[in-house]
Amino acid sequence: MTQVRVLVTGAGGFIGHHLTSYLVERGYWVRGVDLKQPEYAATNAHEFLQLDLRRWENTLRATEGIDEVYNLAANMGGIGFIESHKAEIMHDSALINLHMLEAARANGAARFLFSSSACVYPGYLQDSPDVTPLKEEDAYPADAEDGYGWEKLFMERQCRHYREDYGLQTRIVRFHNVYGELGTYDGGREKSPAAICRKVALAEPGGTIEIWGDGQQTRSYCYIADCVEGIHRLMRSDYVDPLNLGTDRLVTINELVDIVAKIAGKQLHRTHDLSKPQGVRGRNSDNTRLREVLKWEPATSLEKGLSRTYRWIEGELQKAGRLPQLVTAGRA
Repeated sequence: MTQVRVLVTGAGGFIGHHLTSYLVERGYWVRGVDLKQPEYAATNAHEFLQLDLRRWENTLRATEGIDEVYNLAANMGGIGFIESHKAEIMHDSALINLHMLEAARANGAARFLFSSSACVYPGYLQDSPDVTPLKEEDAYPADAEDGYGWEKLFMERQCRHYREDYGLQTRIVRFHNVYGELGTYDGGREKSPAAICRKVALAEPGGTIEIWGDGQQTRSYCYIADCVEGIHRLMRSDYVDPLNLGTDRLVTINELVDIVAKIAGKQLHRTHDLSKPQGVRGRNSDNTRLREVLKWEPATSLEKGLSRTYRWIEGELQKAGRLPQLVTAGRA
């Protein structure tokens, strides 16, 4: 049987790195492409190219000889970054995605997965912490998150047109707050679970950590191992419309802090900075269609996923000499 040749763009990033490992373990030949090498662990891609995919000639090189494309490359980050870099995000990600779609078509790839986001959903459906879970069709009438969300929604439609006009089999996944080991946890691009894990790890027992917003905003979170399995299942399916990939367990940010503090074994106080970006008031995934289409859904509990994530971030901070001695004393 001929080995399927796969391209993972964004393979130097969080989800792309995990997806590369997942696909290699399942017998695919994998080419990884990114501007940078993975930050925390070496890639096991069969081939890794450092390329700027905003440039057309580089997308042609990346897709040459490839059967299937998992397009995860994007300029993105946590809420602080996407709120303050809208022009940069839309410019870079639109160039990457438009070039990647066309290059995949030009080089004869059979399938193309586009990584979209729950940020495509309208703000008017997410103005309460007790949010109604978002169904795929709720994306219209459109009112996507400014900047990042609008680019994602536009590219979802372009994927549909490439499928209808050119026969490129596109798949569209809408991620809902993916977290886990090997993800960015500092520097401004980190998502809320990683930021909270870092803050808790750095805090002295009985100390205080700062939370952006009042802490009553709500989210659902998907662990990375479930995410990459869902991506692969969707790529192997015949489903062509956008599909949510997340969990449907809604928690407040304050509850998220409590879970992480319990994992760390610390009693902590919280302050809330209402001047910082906090995104929509509430966001949750409706997994009805995910269960119908894939006969599957994410199964890792938030407590288990956060425990693995916290211990990894704690270990990274310890290696960097950033943890208070009181916290690290006596630990193996």
